[in-house]
Amino acid sequence: MPNLMCFGDSNTHGTPPIVTRGVYARFDTATRWTCVAARALGPSWHLAEEGLPGRTAQYDDPVMGAHMNGRTGLRIALETHGPLDVMTLMLGTNDVKTRFATTPEMVAAGIAGLLDVALSMEMQARHSGFKILLICPPPVVETGPIKVEFWGGAARSQALAPLLADLAQSRGVGFLDAGRVIEVSPVDGVHFDEAAHAKLGAAVAKAVAQL
Repeated sequence: MPNLMCFGDSNTHGTPPIVTRGVYARFDTATRWTCVAARALGPSWHLAEEGLPGRTAQYDDPVMGAHMNGRTGLRIALETHGPLDVMTLMLGTNDVKTRFATTPEMVAAGIAGLLDVALSMEMQARHSGFKILLICPPPVVETGPIKVEFWGGAARSQALAPLLADLAQSRGVGFLDAGRVIEVSPVDGVHFDEAAHAKLGAAVAKAVAQL
């Protein structure tokens, strides 16, 4: 049975577009792109969902907590699940928040660090080797109830796709630009609606099958 682990933030978790801040919600398994992808791959595939709302590629969040740093979370996930055959990695959205004062290159560097952990001899040996699909999230739009957190983030996120495409090529992993498949919801400028989850899940399944 092939094992797929999807590692990311709220858009991997399945958070719907936010209407009211502070209200927790999550799309069901019929809707989440992770589950859509697993079903499209076939009934023999097992899915491990590792999406944490607020997760960054490299930063301890001063508001949401140090556990939002994906560096620690990825090691925990890789040592929790397995043996893996494929891992998807989609992060970077939260890294462009205003409070991190980052640049697109710094975001890409953080994701490079995560790839280096996953591609390390230790982790590859633990899982007897596994493939990686790096997914660039669609650019954020500064609108809706959480736009204050992403002031200046739209321009930073728009510059990520070519950087992450080059990064994927340099590390020999698969790449999918989600921004060519879907757009964020105009409700909050960050999260995906039901239709976007369906489209992304189908695109991810196709990309995973081609690895």
